[in-house]
Amino acid sequence: MHDLLPHISVQLTNVFGSIPYFMPEIYLTGLFLVVLITDLIFGRRSVKLCKIIACTGLLLVLFKDLQQVALILDGDHVIFGSMLLLRRSAVFFKIITDLLSSILLLNFTWDDKLKAHPKGLSDLYTISIASILGLHLMAMAINLLSVYLAIEMVSIASYLMVAYRSETALSTEAGLKYVLFGAASSAVMLYGISLLYGFSGSLDLPGIVAQLPNVNPVSASFALVLVMIGIGFKLSFMPMHFWVPDVYQGAPTPVTAYLSTVPKIAAFALLVNVMPLFLFSADRKGIDFSIVLSAIGIVTMIAGNFAAVLQSNVKRMLAYSSIGHTGFALMAVVTFNVQGLSSLTYYLAVYALANIGALALASYFSNVVDAEDVENYKGLGLKYPAASVCFVIILISLTGIPVTAGFTGKLFVFSAAYSAYEQTRSIWLLSLMITGAITTVVSLFYYLKIPLYLFLKRTENAEVASERSYNLLVLAIIISFLLVLLGIFPNSILKYL
Repeated sequence: MHDLLPHISVQLTNVFGSIPYFMPEIYLTGLFLVVLITDLIFGRRSVKLCKIIACTGLLLVLFKDLQQVALILDGDHVIFGSMLLLRRSAVFFKIITDLLSSILLLNFTWDDKLKAHPKGLSDLYTISIASILGLHLMAMAINLLSVYLAIEMVSIASYLMVAYRSETALSTEAGLKYVLFGAASSAVMLYGISLLYGFSGSLDLPGIVAQLPNVNPVSASFALVLVMIGIGFKLSFMPMHFWVPDVYQGAPTPVTAYLSTVPKIAAFALLVNVMPLFLFSADRKGIDFSIVLSAIGIVTMIAGNFAAVLQSNVKRMLAYSSIGHTGFALMAVVTFNVQGLSSLTYYLAVYALANIGALALASYFSNVVDAEDVENYKGLGLKYPAASVCFVIILISLTGIPVTAGFTGKLFVFSAAYSAYEQTRSIWLLSLMITGAITTVVSLFYYLKIPLYLFLKRTENAEVASERSYNLLVLAIIISFLLVLLGIFPNSILKYL
């Protein structure tokens, strides 16, 4: 017993010393409890109050994130006994996550069917805050135990959000598929983690990396593939993408906007954290995961973009396009350099902003004219010019056409990949760049399909937009302005990354 006391004292000192670097997450925990208790006390009447508390609290968390920028000036900080790592990339990923989450929480009521839910939206705000806490942990996790717990925390919250409209068959089916795919990938990842622990005797990434050269190459590669499958589920790259179209189509549109952006950003942050596991070195044998990730990126870009061309439902088309964007973002990851990480952060931020705008406008047209498919957009460009012009700008950004932020984001990713190619002369990097260029052209065929129907097709419909959808129009206008502004002045963000 006496031998344990010094050890406990050291652990307590480490915990208390880590708290100043964990303040945003502590605030999120408190915010979750406040929103939950408010919902329990006031029930359905608490929707507006929960929204105000959640959004105000999240802005406070964002402020604490910004304060952490000063903490990382003197270097990285390993906290809670090597469970989490606070570093530059993690802080910026958290800032982007909280900023986008604030926008989404403010507009969770944009979907009329979700707004009319008999349970109200109070539970949804509670679940969202818990999910955001998990996203913060994903951005900082450097221990396989914290990696697994963070992923599960986000996944369970996501299951609940997808199936929130349980009275509709489509939403229930989407939730069931999401749970089944998520449970399977979680079990596979946990098995891989257990193998790595058995091989190395450690769950810390540095300890595992140090022992991997001494492990049988086939066994080590097999375990790493299993871990990659778990991360791939959150990133939705090939072949872990099958759940995406059905889930995105069946979930309420605000939930689709959330799932297609914020968790994906955190998943890329997690991939960056665990990348040392997959880096190939002279003293290690087995699978070269830089080649694996490159191949996955190529196949994901091809599958996502070509499948999107065949879609008529707008949400389903955007779901497949998000798969294509995941493959493109992997190009920045496989550069394994600082320039690639900076370009990845910028690209994910502008992609997420544009995707939120696209889904907001999809919800806008669904509310005012019940338009779910591209064909339903015939002639609406002249009847709703502001929304339609914003839709065109946002889709141009998603395609990557000047002078939008999407163009500069893709340009920076190509630049990082080409710089890495000049140093390594890797045929895989060259193949990624060629595939990225080709699939960018392919994306024109489905993204510009919407402007084609909006402005060049004619219909006799004469619906007038209801006032309840004006908030979506305002959001779309702001996002369109930001995408053009960031496209013209990208250094306003890049200098901080």
